[in-house]
Amino acid sequence: MNFPSPSPRVLVIGAGPVGLTLAIDLGKRGIPTLLVEQKPLPAHLPKMERSNARTMEIFRRLGIADRVRGVGLPADVPMDVYVTTRLTDEPILHLPYPAPCEAAAMARECQDGTLPLESQQLVSQYALEPLLKDVAEAEPMVQVRYSTQLASFEQDDRGVVAQLINPDGSQESVRADYMVGCDGGASSVRKALGIKLAGKGDIATLRQVFFRSDELIQKVPRAGKARHFYFADTDARIIGTAMVVQGDQQHFTFHTGLPEGTDFVPVIQERIGVPVDVDILAVTSWKLHLLVADRYRDRRVLLAGDAAHLVIPQGGLGMNTGIGDATDLAWKLAGTIEGWGGPGLLDSYESDRRQVGQRNIRASEYASLGTAEWRKASTDKVAEDSEEGARIRSRVAELAAVHQKKGHEMVGIELGYRYLDSPIVDYSTADDLQDGYSYEYSPNADAGYRLPHLWLADGSALHDHLGRGYNLIRLAGTSVDTSELEAAFAATGAPLEVHSFPEPHLRKVYGADLILLRPDLHVAWRSDQTPADARALADKVVGGHHHGGSPAPQTADRPATDQESAGV
Repeated sequence: MNFPSPSPRVLVIGAGPVGLTLAIDLGKRGIPTLLVEQKPLPAHLPKMERSNARTMEIFRRLGIADRVRGVGLPADVPMDVYVTTRLTDEPILHLPYPAPCEAAAMARECQDGTLPLESQQLVSQYALEPLLKDVAEAEPMVQVRYSTQLASFEQDDRGVVAQLINPDGSQESVRADYMVGCDGGASSVRKALGIKLAGKGDIATLRQVFFRSDELIQKVPRAGKARHFYFADTDARIIGTAMVVQGDQQHFTFHTGLPEGTDFVPVIQERIGVPVDVDILAVTSWKLHLLVADRYRDRRVLLAGDAAHLVIPQGGLGMNTGIGDATDLAWKLAGTIEGWGGPGLLDSYESDRRQVGQRNIRASEYASLGTAEWRKASTDKVAEDSEEGARIRSRVAELAAVHQKKGHEMVGIELGYRYLDSPIVDYSTADDLQDGYSYEYSPNADAGYRLPHLWLADGSALHDHLGRGYNLIRLAGTSVDTSELEAAFAATGAPLEVHSFPEPHLRKVYGADLILLRPDLHVAWRSDQTPADARALADKVVGGHHHGGSPAPQTADRPATDQESAGV
């Protein structure tokens, strides 16, 4: 649907899950957005296959969590992980994880904030992208155009002018206030800006074999009650040979270090352990990287998703980090365009999200080193029915019980990240200024953290009562007068909703009577008393209020560093 505007306010390059989510969020905020994608259709390959708890919370805020679950792994299928020699062999290690319906039941009984509102969901990218495309195309303020390529762009103090190549080969000039590159690891937007990637690049090259088997679940029932199988062998030690079940349980991916020209049908059948039909649909090579962009912004052009950071798949932090970028950037672009956001609002995107990118690079490496650790104990005798084979399997099980968990048990990384040194967070009443980096999740509502999920007395989720703008929460029946802070917000023009929740358990977990939330549900300020200077607080959290006009452009004055791998 065409938006009722002569030109978009935001141009998004790349219609993967991150670009689509950004466009949807912007559209719901009333920002005319043009999303262009050079592919003719959404991706037909799996790529990512898990939306983590934080991503599912974001999808819930967008009103699409149930639809996402509807195209994913059935709700009653466990998210179990196995380490094994073959699918039909006795497992070396079984790591049980609850099915979405079980996780939802556990969350319903939890009153201390330790569990998320939404649990993780296995959903293949080739199922998620078409759904997000449908949602984006239904937004009146979003226009989606496939088979459209970005040829070049220029920017000035007023906006960005992009040259697009349409499906018929004609060239079109489009002006927007801002442009966002969500165009993947080989981002042409990032390269055109001269922004480099720093970290460890081109660590290894592996193969993903995408195949279909209508018989596998039937002949190997265990495969119908799990999502990941890691094979104990000597191939691809850094990440391991693995098979991943896709959402429909008829498609699978096989990950290996074997050469691209390998006949993969007998290889896969051998790892399964019984004869089954194997229809190879695609074999693709991909490189392992641990890289983060030196900058996420150059004046009116920004980066999000894989264009800004590249991780190893262990831990599933790639797309999920990008969805976090999208939800952070959407409200900051909206506030800047609508005029209530000051010049520091959009500046905060890089300071907030780049630290998360660096944090998740660290977590991704931690997870991959965990897999590599137990694989060191495996030899070509691991599957032997012998005393030595049994000894090797025992050692693999001992190590994997510790190290394989690292990639599957990092809820603290997914939910517990804290924005530190954010220019739009007031830390003056914070209990501490630690980054909270932990693989285990402990609910914390101090300044910079995501507000933990809690249930209200009527059985509804507190998160579901919160508006899309700023929210001021009054707890435990506090009598503190917040009218001055409310008036200060009104003066900035920023949207603010005030909520009173008297339940005592909320105050116990959240740790203060008053909590001011950013639109992304991260805590901007908390206290038991009104702020000493309400106008200064309101001014700070909206980015330094200004009266109309465009925000001051950010200059690209930081030198590019480190390597940028070929093709990345």
